[in-house]
Amino acid sequence: MAGDSPRVQRLDQQLFDRVAAQAGQLPRLRRNHNLHQESDPVQRFLNAMQPGTYVRPHRHRRSRPGAGFECFVVLQGAIGLLLLEENGLVCGRERLEAGGPLQGIELAEGILHTLVALEPDSVLLEIKEGPYLPAADKDFLAGFPAEGTDQARQQEQTWRALFDREEGAGGAP
Repeated sequence: MAGDSPRVQRLDQQLFDRVAAQAGQLPRLRRNHNLHQESDPVQRFLNAMQPGTYVRPHRHRRSRPGAGFECFVVLQGAIGLLLLEENGLVCGRERLEAGGPLQGIELAEGILHTLVALEPDSVLLEIKEGPYLPAADKDFLAGFPAEGTDQARQQEQTWRALFDREEGAGGAP
């Protein structure tokens, strides 16, 4: 159409470096860079994560069945994905690594999970249904500490240690 110019967003090393550096300066040790607008029907964003960031276990549920999926693709570094049971026990783990044998994964609605950064400056592309509604975006698993607490730091270290032993790092706990 005349007069319209499509919005082009480059996903390049300069962007990865900038967002990863910002993540390293924040108390949470992670930073999102949205590619979407809040009202968009699909959320697309980069999530830069540094080792030590704590992602409280959660799942996504939406009013429309099946719409609570979440897709992760590692663009830089390595991320550990942990799947959890309702009682909080780890029931599966996957190492997602840029250039590795497993670079991405999609979770169906309702799967309890958390993430740990296994390498500095790790960058994920995340995709899930929108629009983003902060009060309804995540269903947190009870019994896990809130972000920013000593217990959260200890929990993240325990989870990250699960990936120190490379044997069996994919699939089984």
